[in-house]
Amino acid sequence: MKLALLGDLHYHEVDRSIPGLAEARTTFYHCVLEQFLNLDADLYISLGDLTNFGLASELQDVYALLKRQDKKFIHVLGNHDLYGQTRNEVLRMTGQQRYHVLDTDEAMLVFLDTAKEMDYKDWGGWLDFEQLEWLESMVIASKDKPLLVFGHHPVYRTTRGSEREKGSIHPSIDMWSILNQNKGIGIYFNGHTHMDSINQQQEWSFVQLSACLDQPGFRLVDIGSEAIRISAVDVMEPEIMKNAQLLHRQMKHFSPTADARGNDSDRELEVIQVSSSLR
Repeated sequence: MKLALLGDLHYHEVDRSIPGLAEARTTFYHCVLEQFLNLDADLYISLGDLTNFGLASELQDVYALLKRQDKKFIHVLGNHDLYGQTRNEVLRMTGQQRYHVLDTDEAMLVFLDTAKEMDYKDWGGWLDFEQLEWLESMVIASKDKPLLVFGHHPVYRTTRGSEREKGSIHPSIDMWSILNQNKGIGIYFNGHTHMDSINQQQEWSFVQLSACLDQPGFRLVDIGSEAIRISAVDVMEPEIMKNAQLLHRQMKHFSPTADARGNDSDRELEVIQVSSSLR
């Protein structure tokens, strides 16, 4: 089974009176999403902040691009996706689920909703009691099957930037009391901080993707019988970064991250299945 992962995309409205801006947006997002959907994968996953403000026009436009190919796409909600509309309005427009599970032969895939609704002052992550209870039941149900969890916000003090204020799921939420009930391989995927990062703690691997406007690219997750392999895929066209820099200068609610690209160890990982050990 193969998964293609997309970090914070921040598809956004543009001021069409600025020369070249609309064309730069079209070129950038068309190219990035076309290459994303052309990856050889069974499932295509956005780790949140697919849009910059969750406006109806942003959602309509980006989903129109995603629907150009008939691929199975899952949109994990990010805080930016819920600024302009309520959660229910966004879910109704997109046809997505708030949080859910896909239990396959190869692994259990758990998709979280860590985003607050229309809270412009606090972009940190949160899970309510009902979702936490559900997550705990999924962890227990996974038994020794590989458990892959997908959320927009990182777990506090795991990946780069997750120790910052509003940079993670709120520190008061004891995620470890749930995650430590896992019996097999556990991998948690997230975005939010706009920095590539991989960290291993307490039998879990934490894999964080940067924002596409800073570091155009994706992750491929290959779930095999002997190992789970995570590899980085870069979008290499020089024109893409030129367009991204123009978009940076004119965007609201987004600031470039200079050190978005981590080391090789922040971008690729192999988790051995047989012994559930890491290397």
